[in-house]
Amino acid sequence: MTIIESLPAAIDALLAEGHLPGKTLDRVVGLVGSTLNADRCFLYIRQPDRQRGRIAFCWRQNEEIPNFIQPNWQPDTTDLPQEDPLIRAALAMRPSVHVDDVETAAPETLNREFERKTFGHRALIHAHIQQYGQLWGILQPCVFGQPRHWTENEKTQIEAMLPRLQPVIAAYVE
Repeated sequence: MTIIESLPAAIDALLAEGHLPGKTLDRVVGLVGSTLNADRCFLYIRQPDRQRGRIAFCWRQNEEIPNFIQPNWQPDTTDLPQEDPLIRAALAMRPSVHVDDVETAAPETLNREFERKTFGHRALIHAHIQQYGQLWGILQPCVFGQPRHWTENEKTQIEAMLPRLQPVIAAYVE
């Protein structure tokens, strides 16, 4: 079994420890980022009933990678979906998006300028945490400076762990 194949089990073990939701989600972000050997991994959490969200947890490979925490909740169903096709896809309950290279991705997949200006990454997974017909969060591991191919196995393992996060996010945003 590879390290990535053990990720869902590692997430289950972490959840079983019974920490407060904030500590659990912070540890999940670090575990995913380090397992994928990403440069940064963050978790955008939502309050679906209020149609707002924020990046509440961020892990970085090193201090040179920009931190990306948003302390305040912001509406995410007004202007943001017009500017960002990735959030539009997540809010429309579409599958997660895996981008090997921001520079060559189709415009219907992402807004290159928005990604460059806002996040600065070169490759990313926009993993949608969806439950009960609602978007609860987006887990986003990413790489800077160069493209990165996300393997089918990595995609499968990330998708397998996403449903486990929804109850923790729901407890956190209450």
